[in-house]
Formats: sequence, structure tokens, C-alpha cells
Amino acid sequence: MSDDVLLESRGPLGVVTLNRLKALNALSLEMCRALHPRLDAWAADPSVKAVVIRGAGGRAFCAGGDVRAVASSVGRTGAEASLAREFFRAEYALNHRIHHYPKPFIALVDGICMGGGLGLSMHGAFRVVTEKLVLAMPETAIGIFPDVGGGWFLPRFPGEAGTYLGLTGARCDAADAVWLGYATHQVESSRLEDLMAALGAADWSGAGRDVAAGVLAGFHQVPGPSGLAARAEVLSRCFGGQRVEDILAALEREGTAWAEETRATLLRMSPTSLRVTLRQLRQGRGQDYDATARMEYRLSQALTARHDFREGIRAVLVDKDQKPRWSPATLAEVTEAEVEACFAPRPGDELELPARG
Repeated sequence: MSDDVLLESRGPLGVVTLNRLKALNALSLEMCRALHPRLDAWAADPSVKAVVIRGAGGRAFCAGGDVRAVASSVGRTGAEASLAREFFRAEYALNHRIHHYPKPFIALVDGICMGGGLGLSMHGAFRVVTEKLVLAMPETAIGIFPDVGGGWFLPRFPGEAGTYLGLTGARCDAADAVWLGYATHQVESSRLEDLMAALGAADWSGAGRDVAAGVLAGFHQVPGPSGLAARAEVLSRCFGGQRVEDILAALEREGTAWAEETRATLLRMSPTSLRVTLRQLRQGRGQDYDATARMEYRLSQALTARHDFREGIRAVLVDKDQKPRWSPATLAEVTEAEVEACFAPRPGDELELPARG
């Protein structure tokens, strides 16, 4: 078992603690491979009534997938060459297991939760957020797309809020998360240990989901006003377009300081990522989760092999100059054929998902 993910049984609970503190609990391939078989074992163990997942350290639940390691493997030979393939296969298989988990899966989301952190939480039955939550899907800033099922859950947020979040990488707080439907409950960070104790002491003789919901309800705080909810109308007005250019034009027409800032944010993102992401989100509206996961695996392999992914990682996570040099550099230069190629089938390299349950 990796020290980066701690797996233990506490009475009726299976407890997962993401423990990669220096990396803000970012999810690695090794962590995926350690966690998945334990989830299988807990699913089959009648003494385990629910699974709780949390992050160690108090700063982050999970800051995302270990994209820096994936980027460093691109173009190499030998064992490292397949990291992009193996990581995304393992991550999507893990998210699929959580999405179809037969027992209550409860994420305690305290602090930063981005990218892969949403994959570990959104697909479970319950997401408990705290006042320290910072929630985002910032992938267009590093040349990829909102993965881990973003094409499934972002279009199911109210109105066009998911389109806005997926394209801009904007950050949300706890009140926003409750309004979006990401969070099922809000609990003070200082009460999470008490919540764990209450779950461990609960009478699990009834239906597991009902028992978990009853315990969580006893700790829930009514959230304050959501800034995102206050902008719901303008988000629907500006982010409903079928092309990125339509969204940019709508923001320009809006003319407010917020709209100008949002437009400027979009223009800093990878043009290829913006085009691919908007198509992903529109296509995901009409798909079930498994179909979306298969689509996203294709995107993961296509986009991690492109220049923008390595350049985005360099600009944001390595040199941190925040000045990526995208190629193509403008939306006008991104052809429909390039976008189409990212969604194309990959003979011999498709995502095979296990049977549900």
C-alpha cells in the first residue's frame, strides 16, 4: 500500500485518506492502483456499510491528477512512454467504480478540490464541503479539457454554469458548490472528525443511503448566498452559444466589468482546448456517464500528445510564468478537422469499462 493513500477500516466504514501533502494530495497512477482494489474489497465485504474519502493536511482534498508527471512522460521511450495511457485508463476506471458504487460513498471535501479531485468526489453519493472549499476545473489553462467526467457533470449543473466553469476554470466556494448540486451538504471543517465519529457509531441496519443521509443532515449548515447563483441569468445569456466565438461576442455585448474580465480569461486559454471543451460539454448533455467516459479517454490521449499540454504545464506548473505560447495561437487557426480528430475512435486503444456494480 502506498503511503500516498492510506486505506483503513473503522468499524462499519472504509476510510480513504489522500496523503500526498506536498502535492496537495494530487492523484497519481500509484494511488489509483492502490485505491481501486480496496474499493472492490469493501464493496464485497458485508461488514463495511459505507466508504469515506478525505484529504490529509487541512489544505486540500485533492488538487487534481498528477498531470505534471504525465506531461514529463510525453515523447519518452520505455516504461514512461505509456504513462498518459496508463494514468487515464486507471483514473477513468476508478471514477467509474465510484460512479456505480453499491454502497454510500461519502467525500469530505475540505479545501482545494480541482480536476481529479472532482472525479474522486462528484461520482459518489454524497459530497460534504466545508467553508475552506476552493472548487475548479482549470484544464483549459494547461492545454487539455475538463476530464474525469466533466463532460457528464458540468452540463448537468444549472443553466450554463457548467459551460462557464469548464471553459474559464473559475473558482467556486461552498455556497456555489451547494447551488450547483456538486455539494450535497456543507459542514464546518472543525466538525469533520465529529461527523466521522457519528458515521462510525450509526445504526446501519437500515438502507445504507438513508442512514448516511440522516447522519449528514444532522451536521449540515445552510449555505450563505452564492455569487454564481446571482449570475445565473447572465451565464445563460453569455455561455449558451454553440461556438466559442458566439460566447466571446455575447460577453462583449454584455459590456460589464465582469464580462470583460471573463472574456479576457477565455482569450488566455488554449484555443484548441476551448474548442474541444465546448464540443465535449455540448455532446455530453445527451450521453450517459459511461459513454462520456469513453469519449473523454479519446480526448485525453489526443490532447496530452499535443504541444499545448506540455506548454501549459510549463507555463502554469513548472516555470510558472503564466505566459503559455499556444499552437495554434488563435481560435481562427484551430480547424474543425483538428477538433474532429481529437474525438475520433482509437482502434486498439479504446477505454474498456468493467461491468457496473
